[in-house]
Amino acid sequence: MLTKEQLLLPLSRNRGDAIVVTTMGVVRPWGKISHSDLDFASADSAMGHAADLALGIALAQPQRKVICLNGDGSMLMSLGTLVTIVGSGVSNLILFVIQNGTYEITGNQSIPAGEHIDFLMMARAAGFQRLYRFNEPTEFTGQLPEILSGKGPVFVLVHIKPGTEGPIRRHEEEESQYLKVSLAESCHRMRKVLSGSDVASDLLTKI
Repeated sequence: MLTKEQLLLPLSRNRGDAIVVTTMGVVRPWGKISHSDLDFASADSAMGHAADLALGIALAQPQRKVICLNGDGSMLMSLGTLVTIVGSGVSNLILFVIQNGTYEITGNQSIPAGEHIDFLMMARAAGFQRLYRFNEPTEFTGQLPEILSGKGPVFVLVHIKPGTEGPIRRHEEEESQYLKVSLAESCHRMRKVLSGSDVASDLLTKI
């Protein structure tokens, strides 16, 4: 199994100008190593919808890579998204499912049937053509450039060691910059970055 650091550090070094959507147990760890305006924490919202959000961004920004760092518990709550992603025809989305077998930020309760689930088989059945599975860091680091290049959608299953992150809240006391502001403010900031124009962004917020 990989540690979170073994997953996130190589990804942060290779992501380029990709948009990265995080959720649940990787929100804080990612925010500690990345301070990009293209990072978005899908937190303080309904659990299980990070992949949906990332798909919407990918469809709206086809010129950019969009990376979603989703949890196994979150993926279980929206398995239909796998089919929706493939059916959409999106080619710039890379969906990571980070499997540690627990709902980490609510107390590490075990996910249902966690020892039997094969998310890679689910993704293949949904129609994903590019699929990867990783259990150790060297192989992951070596194949990461390939994962981030070429046509998507891409599905990546990474087995990691359970962590001890607690509940997420947006507050000035949070260390990660993208958790210091509200979800609404995060949305406005991302829209401004993607619009490339303060004037255009201001107009969009009024529509």
